[in-house]
Amino acid sequence: MLLSRMKLCLGDNSLSSPKSLRLTPGLRVWYDAMWRVMAAVCSSLLLGSVLSQSAESIDEPLQPNQIRSALPSVCWTVHRIGKISLWVGNTGAFGGTYPDIDCLSGEIVAGSEYPKNSGLAYMFGGALWLGAVKGSDTLVSTGFPSFEMFPEAGVNGLVTHRSIQDPDSPQYIDAISEEDYVAVYTDTFTQGVPGLEPDYFGSRRHKPLAVRITQRSYAWSYSYAEDFILFDYTISNIGNRPLDGLWIGVYNDPAVGYTVSIDPYSIDDLCGYVKSLPYESGCDFIDTMSIAWGADNDGDPIDGQFSMIGGLQGKSDPSVSGVRILSRSFAGQTTSFNWWVVDANGYLDFGPRGKPGPNDPPFRDFRTGGLGNPKGDVNKFYVMSNGEIDYAQLFTKTIGPFDRDWLFPAPAVAESVSVGSDPRYLISTGPYDIPPGASTNFAFAVVAGENFHTDPNNLSRLKSGDVHGYYEHLDFSDLAKNAMWAKWIYDNPGVDTDGDGYFGKQRICVFDSAYIDGQWIPTAAETTFYEGDGVADWRGAAPPPAPTVWLYPGYNSIRVRFNGKLSETTKDIFSGIIDFEGYRIYWGLDERVTSLSLLASYDRKNYDKWVYNERKQPEPGFELQDIPFTLEQLRCAYGSGTDPCNDTLFDPLDYGDLANLYYHPQFPDSVFYFTIHDYNASEFGVTTEIRKIYPNEPEPSNYDTLRPEQLTDDGYVKYYEYEFTIRDLLSSVPYYVNVTAFDFGSPKGNLKALETSKTLGIKHCYPAGTQAIADSTDKQAYVYPNPYRIDAGYRLKGYEGRMREDRPNDRVRLIHFANIPPRCTIEIHSLDGDLVRRIDHDMSPSDPNSSHETWDLITRNTQLVVSGIYYWTIEDDRGNVQMGKLVIIM
Repeated sequence: MLLSRMKLCLGDNSLSSPKSLRLTPGLRVWYDAMWRVMAAVCSSLLLGSVLSQSAESIDEPLQPNQIRSALPSVCWTVHRIGKISLWVGNTGAFGGTYPDIDCLSGEIVAGSEYPKNSGLAYMFGGALWLGAVKGSDTLVSTGFPSFEMFPEAGVNGLVTHRSIQDPDSPQYIDAISEEDYVAVYTDTFTQGVPGLEPDYFGSRRHKPLAVRITQRSYAWSYSYAEDFILFDYTISNIGNRPLDGLWIGVYNDPAVGYTVSIDPYSIDDLCGYVKSLPYESGCDFIDTMSIAWGADNDGDPIDGQFSMIGGLQGKSDPSVSGVRILSRSFAGQTTSFNWWVVDANGYLDFGPRGKPGPNDPPFRDFRTGGLGNPKGDVNKFYVMSNGEIDYAQLFTKTIGPFDRDWLFPAPAVAESVSVGSDPRYLISTGPYDIPPGASTNFAFAVVAGENFHTDPNNLSRLKSGDVHGYYEHLDFSDLAKNAMWAKWIYDNPGVDTDGDGYFGKQRICVFDSAYIDGQWIPTAAETTFYEGDGVADWRGAAPPPAPTVWLYPGYNSIRVRFNGKLSETTKDIFSGIIDFEGYRIYWGLDERVTSLSLLASYDRKNYDKWVYNERKQPEPGFELQDIPFTLEQLRCAYGSGTDPCNDTLFDPLDYGDLANLYYHPQFPDSVFYFTIHDYNASEFGVTTEIRKIYPNEPEPSNYDTLRPEQLTDDGYVKYYEYEFTIRDLLSSVPYYVNVTAFDFGSPKGNLKALETSKTLGIKHCYPAGTQAIADSTDKQAYVYPNPYRIDAGYRLKGYEGRMREDRPNDRVRLIHFANIPPRCTIEIHSLDGDLVRRIDHDMSPSDPNSSHETWDLITRNTQLVVSGIYYWTIEDDRGNVQMGKLVIIM
């Protein structure tokens, strides 16, 4: 099989891809990994210096006479912070199927999984396609299925990681999302490039456009952004000729199936293109989506229903994935959407094609025996630039012999393709003109949506010929919502980014009107922006910054201190308002999200106002239209008397449900009720166990002129200082603690409250003595467990080996030294005085674990210690020595 992969490097087209083989699960995983490695770097591994860029091999070398013969730094990493797990790399391709090794983390992770950890794949492979006519040549460079893009050698070719999660990290600089990956590669490697698909003209190898691509991909964990990955490309012309009429496309093979199974790549998938979908609001609007989609034909119901709780062979795949182009279209540009089915024998090789007009050239030969898979640069460019928007795959058998627009498909082919097959699609846009040395930007989103299939019996409609009935039972709403948010992050609605006075497109929703002077006049309306100004913002809603947290261990307790100055004063970059709502304190025995439990919370005292909307769809009802109101705001608006703001008799909860509605005395049509927002656990030490450290400290009026008495000893604003004490803890295990901040969400944007990461910045410590206790006269350093017994079941009880399940028992054993100085040397000796192990303990006194150290029972000769009695000594940096005895029973 490895010899076959070598043939792949040499351009043998008779080889089968992993997708077409039926293998056992183990062999399939191995085969797929080999396919990925060989496809991406086999030419460099097998041909060595043959993989090169030279003045003789391309038309427009950036630096004449330069030859690059080092191996490219091919790297694949994976987005996993949201609900999508998606491979990205530095070869122009993305997606994948089987688990593989992440080049940045070294972990084995899934390639295109949705939802994450479900074992369900929705993409065999996607890629960037670029095509243009240069002189007399029609050239196309692709990242997949032909591998024609590679990074530089060495560190210049590596993938870079950035993140907005930690402002103090070097990765924070220039970061856009919680998980950025940046890669740079070119199409200028011309010798040794895998020739999976010979050019239209015969066996000609890859001929480059001479472009450099800077690829940036972004992902978030926030609820509104967790279902998509955004891609931003800078495409630079590094040649000496202009790129006139450049088309940019996104290719996708949306195979739906299991990431590891005997036959995960089902041949019953469908794809299509949606131009517009209804906008979910109180008014009947249609949003332009222009999104290509792919899904299983029925979602694979189990026993007549959709199930996500079974094993790999017992899960349904009712979701959908798609690609939406985000870049702004300019005058003269258009979009193409083409899909096709590949058949090596030619009979079922099919794709929709429009009928040629009287002045159009005759339909070309795709060199596959059918109308589907475009072979070679000329045919690829034809598909990219034809301006067609293909009908959805399931409508193939509705195209008759006298159709006005489309070529008539053979009935047998149409019948087979319409109910599900193995499609690929390409969504492209152009033309772009890029002079030498210039660049253009292109952006798109890989989007997923849940509950696409809602009727487990829907496929029977399609098979019986009720194509429209089948289509009407597909639910695009979640895909549309996620695609809308992807567009809004790329180009914020209502934001004039370039300062030219244009804020984007807006719509007016009229809730009520009156007939005045012979015409209907709106009396209640709302204007909202639904598109931006066409200039990329790359900015989304985010939770408030997490507070700064400290842990102070005490006997059987941990004091949690945190300062929320940034949390409570930072404006949301998307809405422009301070949307802080509260804090939550989590704790656990390790740092996994599933191990953390909510310990305490605080949230501001505020209320939601539910307003009756008779135009609400699908039927009239109450809805949230505003951000939460404080009690003072509601009293000022709805209180009674000459001073309504001080009307203490007005209680919003007196109008707290449908049985106790508030009718506005001046506007009888205004009907609403109030509910508390979150829990209103706002009284420190009363409704929440979180306390203000300085309860009498007033809020500063000017942060630029703070006085020393307004600051803590370590320079933090006293007004925002909080504390919470966790009691009744064991000193033998570490406790992990974190404090998060959350906002109140956005009712208008259907955006739930956003919360900072539970695990980012998490801290841990042992509830042992602090340095002050260690320095006291009546407290000495001590060791536990003592004696250490191998038969005590410490690992089973969770005292050791947590988060280290991959290691044997002998490599997770721990003996603890507590109440030790922050800087000291620990030595363990045998009864004969031989040194068994020396541990240098050097920590800042402010570290919560400065008075704690562990020994893994491994000797200085890297051997497991034997049973016996040992002596330990602890010498601090002032020469003070403590001594004790330790018993180990192995």
